[in-house]
Formats: sequence, structure tokens, C-alpha cells
Amino acid sequence: MEVTPSDDESKGDKTLFQFYSNYLWNRLTGFFPSSNPNFLGSISNLYNVTFRIRSRKRRKCLPLPLPSISLDSSLIMTESSRVHDVLEDILEHVFTNLHNIQKNLQFWQSRAERSDTRKVYFMLFERGPLAFIDGTVQLLRECATQGSSMQHMCQSASVYIHERIAILSNLRYSLATFLAQVYMEVDRYQEELVKDPENLLPSLLVTVNDLFSMIEASIGNQHARRQSDSSVEGSYSVPLLFEKLPEINQEGSQWTDCEVKDAINLVYQNLHKLDSYLAVLVTKHRKPRKLTLHWIRYTCGAVGLSVCSIWLLRHSSLMGSSDIDNWIHEAKDSTVSFFNDHVEQPLLAIRDELFETFRKRHKGMMDLEEVQLTSNSLRRMLLAFSEQTKGQKFPQNASDQEMLEIVMARYEKELMHPIQNLVSGELARALLIQVQKLKLDIETAMLELNQILRANEINFAILAALPAFFLSLLLLIVVRAWFQRDTRAEGRGRIARLQRRLLIVEVEKRIMQYQNYVDQGMEKDAQCMFGLILYSLDRLYHAVKGHAKATGEWQCLRQDIIDLGRHGLQTAYKLTVTSRMGRAYDCLLPAKRP
Repeated sequence: MEVTPSDDESKGDKTLFQFYSNYLWNRLTGFFPSSNPNFLGSISNLYNVTFRIRSRKRRKCLPLPLPSISLDSSLIMTESSRVHDVLEDILEHVFTNLHNIQKNLQFWQSRAERSDTRKVYFMLFERGPLAFIDGTVQLLRECATQGSSMQHMCQSASVYIHERIAILSNLRYSLATFLAQVYMEVDRYQEELVKDPENLLPSLLVTVNDLFSMIEASIGNQHARRQSDSSVEGSYSVPLLFEKLPEINQEGSQWTDCEVKDAINLVYQNLHKLDSYLAVLVTKHRKPRKLTLHWIRYTCGAVGLSVCSIWLLRHSSLMGSSDIDNWIHEAKDSTVSFFNDHVEQPLLAIRDELFETFRKRHKGMMDLEEVQLTSNSLRRMLLAFSEQTKGQKFPQNASDQEMLEIVMARYEKELMHPIQNLVSGELARALLIQVQKLKLDIETAMLELNQILRANEINFAILAALPAFFLSLLLLIVVRAWFQRDTRAEGRGRIARLQRRLLIVEVEKRIMQYQNYVDQGMEKDAQCMFGLILYSLDRLYHAVKGHAKATGEWQCLRQDIIDLGRHGLQTAYKLTVTSRMGRAYDCLLPAKRP
């Protein structure tokens, strides 16, 4: 799951603010006389309690590995238990720092996999304008003196990237090991955490204090190696030193409430020191900000925007020009005309076609009656002409074609003497019958054409509305792509669903690596891998929570995620759970093809 650079910057700023606020608080307390320690101690306790309450308002991390039968009932008990508060805050701080380290580590690893040309491009064009100037000057200088400046630049880029990978990998190793040790201790005492958490608190505080000493030694060794290597750029000059738990009785029954509170405050002080140390160190080796990575693009955009602004200013009314006003009016008129021609009128035509069928049907029946009258008139004329020509009575069912043949035969005969027959013959009458027949044919053709046009009115309206339809479809595609652009695993698009499935793959892969380390007897590496498993499960926990609650799968899916984080379960069972999760839960199924 990815987090935007703005989130990273805000978290780093909060951590630095917290570190310096603690420093200013310690300096402030130094000005007060030591004869009134109760007042300052009460203020300090109030500050620590307030900070813990504020930290608990943040989103919950991966749940503690409590027994499955007590998941529902323990929710009430944990609200008032100091043990759960301390453990959840430790896990939350470690998960946050791990995510910050992992995010920057993935960036440098992706840069390390690029070609030498892309690495040189990164060193010159993706580290800001100052790095661009320095790199260009160095490149030209080495090209003039040595002649192999490109090769040296490639080596410098590889060293630059791999130094940051090494530092962040070591920090991730130490934090993941610390996380695994805390989680294993919780899993070890899970029954006592449910039955009587307060009596378990002193021994857990002693264990946590020892674990802080171990991570201090681990990070201290890395700090010493960085200090001995002068080539490492920007190493943190101040070593990490945690507060130590005072020598008190280790039996929990003999701890006073004041001693427990002091030990809890000591844990939070160490957490704040760890956050401050990692914030400074990770900030010095973090990935460049988005503005730094794309500074050339943003610079070109700013220049283009400035040129466009100057051009608009020259054509605006501020400079005495009416061009912009004219363009606005023309654009408005064009938009209104397009809307009327391709949206309003087609829709009205479709509405008329759909909701005025009865009126149009009645009008069509009237046209058909007119054609029928013309046809009846022509039949009477043909019948009278045929009876008079043949001198016999024709039946009523005689066909029009048969009578037309009589008319045409008589017409051809009359044309032999057209002038004489036009006056005293049947030529004029035959001509009038043909005119009536032509009128009938024209009316019939017009009726059929009118019916075709009426039947296709809705098609013509749809064709007129196609430009507006395509524009609306294009706008819908753009909006849909903008909404699905979110690549975070919490999103609802295809990419977000793919990210959630990749989290399951990552969990499964790390479970297999953990078992491989266990089989080879590599205890430290196995603990680190178990911590990374917990980190991946925490990412998966937050990614699927909202979706699983919406589909009613959250209770079962939550239990499966907690089972994957239990240290005592067999690897085969965990792999079975991951396989089932990818098949059974809707929020983890593959995205459907559109």
C-alpha cells in the first residue's frame, strides 16, 4: 500500500515537532527549583497521559494475538488495561516507522534496478536544480580532464543509491526484529493477558526494557559502522541511547503503582526517542519529494503558464483589448447552439416520438383514407369506361389491371387520329383516367415515404444526439479513470484490488522465507522475517477492513489475519489460510474484466 508524499512529510514534521517539544520541555523544567518535584512530576504525568490518549485516537494497528474465544470479550477489558495500551502503542509506533522505512526502501530499490543511463538521469535531473547544476559542472569537468566522466557518474550513482538501500535495510532489519520479539512475548503470555493483565504488567515492562536495550545495541552497531565509513553521506552523528529501567524488584507483586507508572513513562520516552532518531535518519536518506523528482516538468509548466498568462493579459480588457470578451461570447453562443442542436432538439424529438404516438397514428389513418378515396374514384372511372367500350356489364370483382388494359388498348387506337378523337372520340377520357392513375400512384408513394420517415424519426433524433452522447461518454470515462487512479490498497478500483491480492502474495512469500530461515537455524533472520510478516499483515488489515465490513466478511477475515500472525501455528496451516483468503473473500477476489 502506498502513501502520498504529503502524508510522509506531515508524519515526519509531527515526529520532529514532538522531539523538539520534549527537548524544550526538559530545558524548561531545568529552570525550576528541585524543591518542588511533585508539581513538575504531575505536569509530566499529565503530558504523558494526554499524549497516550491522543495516540490512541489514531487508527488501530494489527490486533494483539489474544485467544480467539476472547476476541469479543477482551475488547471491553482492554479499554481499561494499561498493558494493552502500552503494547498497542509500541506496535503502532513500530508499524508506522517500518512503513516509512519500507516506502523509501522500495523507491531506492526500484532505482537500483534501472540501467546505468537511467541512474545517471536520476542523478542529474531528479534531485533538484542544485544537483543538476553540480552534476553538470562535475560531468563537464571530468569530461575535459579524464574523458571517462559517464562511467564515473554511473559508479557514483550506484554508490549513492546502494548506500541508502544499505542504511534503510539495516534499520528495517532492527525494527522488524524488535517487532517480532514484542509480538512473540505477547503471544507467549496471551492467556495471562486475558485473565489478569495487571499482574503481568511488571514482567512485561522488564521484558520491553530489555528489548529496547537490544534494539539500541543493534542500531548502535550500525551507527558505529556508518561513522567509520566516511563515504556515507549524511549519517546521523548522535547515537541512539534509551533510558534504562532502574534497579527495582523484578517480582510484580512488590511493585508499587508509582513504580509501574514510572516504568510506563520510561517506555513512552524510549518510543519518542526511537521515533525522533528514525525521523532524522530516514529523512536524510528518504526518497526525493515529488516536487524534486519532477522539477523540470513543473518548471516548464510554470514557464508555459507564465507565457500564457502574459498572452491573456495582452488580449484582456486591462490592456484595452476586447478579444477575450469576444471569444467568451463566441464560445457561449457555440455552446448554446451545440446544446440546442445536439441535446435539446433531439431529446424533444424522441419525446414526441415516444409520447405522441396516438396523434401521429390518427394522422396516418387520415392520409390512408385520402388515398383510398382516390383509388375508389379511379376504379369507378375504369369500370364505366370499360362497360361503355365493351358494351357489356362488368362484374364488381373485376381487377383494375384488366380494365386498365382495355383503357390502354382504346387509348392506342384513339391516338391514330388524335385531333379528331380529341374532339369527338374517347381520347380525352382515356387521358383523364391515366391522370387519375398517376395521382393514385403519387399519393401511394408519398404515403409509403411518409410512413418510412415517421418510422425513422427516432433514429434521426438519436443520430443528431450522437455528438453529445460521445462527449458525455468521454467525460464519464475521464471521471471514472480519475476515481480509479487511486492505487492504494484501500481504494475501490481494479488497481486497489490488485494491490490487496499482492499483499496476500507478499505475506505468503515471507511465511515461506521465515520457515526456510527456521530450517537453516538462522534465528535472527527468522525473527526479522516474522516481523516483516507482521508488517505485511498490518498493511493487509487496514486495506481490507472497510471493504470486509461492507460485505459482512470482517469477523472471519479478521480472525484469519490474526491467525497468520500467531507464532506458534504451523507454516502449512498458514499457507492454507492465505490460499483460502484469496479464494473466499470478495474484497480479495480478482477484479472483474469490464
